[in-house]
Amino acid sequence: MNLICIKINLKIMRDVMLITHFIGISMFIGTGFAFMFLEIFNAKLEKDEKLKFTKRILPLSRMGHIGLFILIMSGGYLGTPYWKVMDNLPLFRVKLLLVLLLIIVISVMAVFTRKAKKGNEEYYFKKIEPLSKISFLLGFSIIILAVMNFH
Repeated sequence: MNLICIKINLKIMRDVMLITHFIGISMFIGTGFAFMFLEIFNAKLEKDEKLKFTKRILPLSRMGHIGLFILIMSGGYLGTPYWKVMDNLPLFRVKLLLVLLLIIVISVMAVFTRKAKKGNEEYYFKKIEPLSKISFLLGFSIIILAVMNFH
């Protein structure tokens, strides 16, 4: 009887973590989509207005950071059964490598954002823009690899 209760509890916990993981995905990728569309709008503004607009939308990146944190935490739990057989899952290893690269890119963007707030905003915002596109592509690639791996 206890074994049945443990199995049921583990299934419920897995379902909760899967839901949490999907929420993290929507927050992270949603932030990427939001920035992509806002940058299209931003491109039509004059230089001074562009800078002001970019500064105003920066707090949106916090949602992406929270989503990435949720993804990493829930993904660690959901990936637990696969650690032992990772040698047989090349797509899973590539996905984990891309997650590591994504964390590095997001960290560099956060450093540039902090430096931009201290001065020389235009310089750092220009450095952030291509990194933003790279992080979006990495996130999208991670989703594709996850679907291919766990299909």
